[in-house]
Amino acid sequence: MPIEILMPALSPTMEEGNLSKWLVAEGDTVSSGDLLAEIETDKATMEVEAVEEGVVAAILVKEGSEGVKVNTPIAVLLEDGEDKSAMDGYTPGVPAAQTASPKPEPEPAIESKPAAKPDTTSQSTEQKGDRIKASPLAKRIAKDKGLDLSAIKGSGPNGRIIKADVEDLTSTPVDAPQAAPQSVEPQTDTTEVGMPRGGGAAYLEKLGITPGTYDLEPLDGMRRTIAKRLTDSFRDVPHFPLNIDCEIDDLLAMRKDLNTQTMEGVKISVNDMLIRACALALKQVPESNASFTPDGIAYHHHADVAVAVAIDGGLITPIIREAENKGLSLISMEMKDLAARARERKLKPQEFQGGTFSISNLGMMGIKSFGSIINQPQGMILSVGAGGPRPVVKDGELTVATVMSVTLSCDHRVVDGAIGAKWLQSFKRMVETPVTMML
Repeated sequence: MPIEILMPALSPTMEEGNLSKWLVAEGDTVSSGDLLAEIETDKATMEVEAVEEGVVAAILVKEGSEGVKVNTPIAVLLEDGEDKSAMDGYTPGVPAAQTASPKPEPEPAIESKPAAKPDTTSQSTEQKGDRIKASPLAKRIAKDKGLDLSAIKGSGPNGRIIKADVEDLTSTPVDAPQAAPQSVEPQTDTTEVGMPRGGGAAYLEKLGITPGTYDLEPLDGMRRTIAKRLTDSFRDVPHFPLNIDCEIDDLLAMRKDLNTQTMEGVKISVNDMLIRACALALKQVPESNASFTPDGIAYHHHADVAVAVAIDGGLITPIIREAENKGLSLISMEMKDLAARARERKLKPQEFQGGTFSISNLGMMGIKSFGSIINQPQGMILSVGAGGPRPVVKDGELTVATVMSVTLSCDHRVVDGAIGAKWLQSFKRMVETPVTMML
């Protein structure tokens, strides 16, 4: 029986993706865990693994195809021992039971006998005349573990039992209820992002922009996602900004000294030091490390700091997990690796989803001060401007110091002004006295 390989949902919000490259060809034999294809989402390009084993009978979606909807059949496998004849009457996306209706065999004339009691065991085992749909690998694992396949709910295509359904189970009685696998339904974007799809030219013409005086480049998946999420955040989240100036001469001196002592190949940046300062401030002011939910405020156990990285066509926010528990060298190495793979669109979803706080640094571009839109469901985001010499007053005398301006955008539903100010005081103290970050 043909086994469909479906376009996977590689993130909770993914609705469609681009099939960048096939890593197998028709006629190839694949096993569970083998790499099948490279899928480009709105944020990254990821390799997809096989969950079934068999022979690639047909590739339904060519590599380079764009906008392939989640759960669309993209290829078909055949089980061991099956040949091309198993594809007869097959229609992609239609269960086999609907594509072929076998003719009933004529019933032979027999003597009238009392009706026999239905064989429930046979029906359970054969699923009322149909054989149990399970991959060969799943069957082997079930046999080794003594599992009854008829009592297992399959999560594969058309309810097929796959490796993941059986590999972590222990022996299960026939009548034991099985929990239905949880699935994430792809969300449908019904919100207009400034204009309806396909309405760009009409929209501009309505505003007096003459056709032919511009080039209209269609939105790609990343830019469309950025537009929608930031529109939602700016509209739905009550932001407020808090600004503060930090003197960073001591921080710059410590960075220079550390870079003469760290291991070869490790160069600590100002941004690395700010990541650690943000994480420690979140732990010192735990009420600031929070997210709003419809059921209450979630207070996070760790400071997972997301860092905005510019890439072609948009930006992405790779995350330093549990940054409060990592030294500057480790933060530097992780950030360098994450940023490099982000620009190649090679990050895994867990590497850029789920942070508790964000930092956006445009200081290297000469921007003195700016404010950022909150990355939901995080409660705060810090915008870092350029540090430079400015006149300051110390002990009643005018002098010059290297000053950096930062702006903290807060979600007023979870972070009040006093909490945001308390966090900024903690952050400022560590930046201006950086030895405290080493304690």
